[in-house]
Amino acid sequence: MTDKMPTWDEFMAPVLQVLESGKDRRYRDLWQAVVDRLSLSDDIKSEKMSSGGSRAENRINWATSHLFHANAVDRPSRGVYRITDIGRQILVSKPNKVTLADIEPFADLTDVFWTGRAKSNPKNGVTSIANLDEDLEPREQIEAARKRIHEEVASELLRRLQDKDPGFFETAVVKLLIAMGYGGAEGQGQVTPLTHDGGIDGVIDRDALGIDRVYIQAKRYAADGRVQRPEVQSFVGALSGKASSGVFITTGRFSKGAEEYASVVPTRIILIDGQRLAALMIRYQVGVQVKENVEVVEVDEDFFE
Repeated sequence: MTDKMPTWDEFMAPVLQVLESGKDRRYRDLWQAVVDRLSLSDDIKSEKMSSGGSRAENRINWATSHLFHANAVDRPSRGVYRITDIGRQILVSKPNKVTLADIEPFADLTDVFWTGRAKSNPKNGVTSIANLDEDLEPREQIEAARKRIHEEVASELLRRLQDKDPGFFETAVVKLLIAMGYGGAEGQGQVTPLTHDGGIDGVIDRDALGIDRVYIQAKRYAADGRVQRPEVQSFVGALSGKASSGVFITTGRFSKGAEEYASVVPTRIILIDGQRLAALMIRYQVGVQVKENVEVVEVDEDFFE
């Protein structure tokens, strides 16, 4: 059983192996046969991209596209694939692993599929695809870039929150919870007076009538600062007689003792550390704005029917 997700190019040989029998395969059948042939673990098969699509299926599709544009695979009809004589030739010479270098001799580099992706060989000046360094297929490259951008923005968000005064942070936390759907029918919440908060920094309605309320504790800490168990205990004490649950949010982290206490105390306490706080602010667009959207297109098969 394979416990590691193959890179997209590592799927090329299995695709040819499945098609070697000469039987035409619809893409869904081809994808399933490749997955079965590699005995991918359930965890690998269920791995999803941020878009929700199967990562394995996406990589197999990219591998199949490369084989098609190298004339190793043909598409006799919509969504149907078959191996070609070139594909068989490649498989004979490379039965277990097929690389870009192996399919390059059969690829038409003037094909728009390769244009702009081929690299110049400094030895002879001939454009080549063999030395492309692409462990990720395009959608995954977009996903990876998006993740890096979010990590950078998350870091900046926490820095900005740490630089502001406590009142600003508490207001930001209330705004986040409202953006997440709390705040009752009117979508409202309030920050308690700084000098008389009794250990509670904010209050927000959970339901439309305000029968149930969310009580908030918000603490600004440095990135490596840790909220200790006594602080969580104090928050639980402040909730006594008011609520059976609360949310403790920090720009830092929680100590192991604080986490253990929150997990066993009868009062339900949700702990949100800096990493999760920043992720939620990005997801619900609090303190951030969308700079641009990236559209990913594919051929509309129905158009060509």
